Amino acid sequence: MAVFDTPYQRLEPSYTDSPLGEDDLLVHVPEGSKSPWHHIENLDLFFSRVYNLHQKNGFTCMLIGELFELLQFIFVVSFTTFLVSCVDYDILFANKMVNHSHTDNVKVTLPDAFLPPTVCQARIQENGFLMSLLVIASVFWIHRLVKFIYNICCNWEIHNFYIQALRIPMCELPYYTWEEVQSRIVQIQKEHQICIHKKELSELDVSHRILRFKNYMVAMINKNLLPLQHRAPLLGDTVFYTRGLKYNFQLIFFWGPGCLFQNEWSLKPEYKRAGARLELAEKLSQRILWIGLANLVLCPLVLVWQILYAFFCYTEVLRREPGSLGARCWSLYGRCYLRHFNELDHQLQTRLSRAYKPASKYMNCFLSPLLAVAAKHLGFLAGSILAVLIALTVYDEDVLAVEHVLSAVTLLGVVVTICRSFIPDQHLVFCPEQLLRVILAHIHYMPDHWQRSAHRSETRGEFAQLFQYKAVFILEELLSPLLTPLVLIFRLRPKSLEIIDFFRNFTVEVVGVGDTCSFAQMDVRQHGNPTWMSAGKTEASVYQQAEDGKTELSLMHFAITNPRWQPPRECSTFLSHLREQVQRDSTVATPKNATGPAHPLHYSHLLTQIDSEPHSLMVNMVSGMSTGGHLSHGDVPFSPHVSAVSEVATALRSLSPQQSCHPVQNQSGTGADFRNASFGSSVWEGPMNSGTLSEYASTEMSLHALYMHELHQQHTHMAPGRHIWHRQESDESDMGSMSRPTSSLARQPMGGWSEEGQSSRHPESVPEEGSDDELPPQVQKL
Repeated sequence: MAVFDTPYQRLEPSYTDSPLGEDDLLVHVPEGSKSPWHHIENLDLFFSRVYNLHQKNGFTCMLIGELFELLQFIFVVSFTTFLVSCVDYDILFANKMVNHSHTDNVKVTLPDAFLPPTVCQARIQENGFLMSLLVIASVFWIHRLVKFIYNICCNWEIHNFYIQALRIPMCELPYYTWEEVQSRIVQIQKEHQICIHKKELSELDVSHRILRFKNYMVAMINKNLLPLQHRAPLLGDTVFYTRGLKYNFQLIFFWGPGCLFQNEWSLKPEYKRAGARLELAEKLSQRILWIGLANLVLCPLVLVWQILYAFFCYTEVLRREPGSLGARCWSLYGRCYLRHFNELDHQLQTRLSRAYKPASKYMNCFLSPLLAVAAKHLGFLAGSILAVLIALTVYDEDVLAVEHVLSAVTLLGVVVTICRSFIPDQHLVFCPEQLLRVILAHIHYMPDHWQRSAHRSETRGEFAQLFQYKAVFILEELLSPLLTPLVLIFRLRPKSLEIIDFFRNFTVEVVGVGDTCSFAQMDVRQHGNPTWMSAGKTEASVYQQAEDGKTELSLMHFAITNPRWQPPRECSTFLSHLREQVQRDSTVATPKNATGPAHPLHYSHLLTQIDSEPHSLMVNMVSGMSTGGHLSHGDVPFSPHVSAVSEVATALRSLSPQQSCHPVQNQSGTGADFRNASFGSSVWEGPMNSGTLSEYASTEMSLHALYMHELHQQHTHMAPGRHIWHRQESDESDMGSMSRPTSSLARQPMGGWSEEGQSSRHPESVPEEGSDDELPPQVQKL
């Protein structure tokens, strides 16, 4: 069998977003005319600080926020030490009387339970374990203080950059969108030459600098490379991905000692060559082992901090709002799985915030009737007792002085609130298919087998992995110090060779940017999926394809949110083809959707105001997309998928009336100005502000996500997709695979292909992936 050898590639000019002839360009500027921001060496760190300062609303807000974090750490450590060593709990619980010299009828006060300073100091010094914790905490706080002072100096430079270069005062920065700031950064490149390797910067260059490592993480999760899915006893298939585990992944791959990168923008040379892949995999395996053992040693300290931090953070919230733990939040895994390539944090947060209400309503559709009956009666009993205690307290406040009465009132209030959260709203209408469609319009990604299965408990369980209870999130964070070492040692180590192959095969060098993840280029030719409108435009094997339409949807999202970006030729061809497909499908719209709303922002209102979805046009359209079964092959022109495609195409066409008649072409004739065609319509006679443009972009992307999913379903005819819940890992993920000899595992590159001259059996190939899985991926000619 052929040797799996994919050499590291230097990116050709089609990716540079620069005029021809700028490769390896070094711009020379006379010494006397250089600006303070000429030739910034670490542009990754510089652009990240520019972005963070914008997101934190300026230098003053960032400074105060970091200062309070330092003080908060001191408070947590000091207050915990005080509670452990300086309080006499016998007096506090009235188990011991307090001797007052002048009278015997004085009430016990809180200071009476405090030990004298000398006694408190002696108890602290006698406790060796507490002293060791205080020493470690002091070292950690000094490290954070030094980092805080360093960040002040660096952020002050960014502060001056905003004022002097971008001409944005700090007092007005909160009212500027990031797109406006990014536009000014691109414009000042010619004046200040912050990057000397190219004359012009593009929006994609800035995004690559800020999201270099995050794009790698998104790609690894998209390709199901990281061991995040586990089969736990009694729980079944679960996903475990916490902040502690994420920190360790980044430590191992990107910036820790001995990591794969030699700096923020360059992969180490030895990882770019296939010759030493086995030795590098063994080296990475040993490094993962040592980091896992370090996590195991530090587990008690981290666990204590996690418990204390969770106690101080959530106890007051639980007392004020007992039902808050029953609320839901997007899991860390969900945020990474749903993230587009080159999507910034605030863009992702906006999308998920729009989907929060429909997602909550969807999950509430699956409340257990049996549990609702039990909660209703238990809530009645607890509420009755609570009402009596409250009435007695109103009649005579001395009732609160009775032992445990106040505790009983608090506990009963919590029970009533929890029981109420399990009782469904009597006015709730069970419409999971429509709700899941509205959710898809915002989150943009959904496995194929969720289609027409929104009412099934399996779909609800898988969606719960993305949209979990807040209580589950807290519990996972508390268990993270215990489980993270096990995941690193027993699940991540066997994937060392696959990780080495992944970084070599999917890393490209971009002129003026450095080494980036090739998936982040959003090139449908190299990473497109034929079932996502890339048929005939992609040369990617199954190994090279991004899953779930990640390449196509990411390209669409970036083109919509960055209307001035000029895509490369292959990307422009895909966008032009998509626009033409929308125009064709809109001409075959069914009579019921032929008359849409005259104003495009009506769709935005319908997408954001989910409370009115039963009576809105968007939900009517979604309902039409969700109802109906599959017809025979001869009835495809009238199938629900074709009807849904035409409905969404009509909605998209209404966003840009001029676009349907006069396709916009750029100077190269490739039709790259995809977004300008939409925003240049005649719907608005005057100029639109950034808020209106943002609403347009959100609405347009939501409709495009629905449209592309319907085309994908129409193309596959509901065939099982290679989504992350059904895709098998490249190596056997069960416990049996962990017991395989290391030598046999080390001889298989990613995907199970063997070295030349050796024969090895591929572990459980996926049937729908075809014969491409038996071949090594082709050499990338980017």
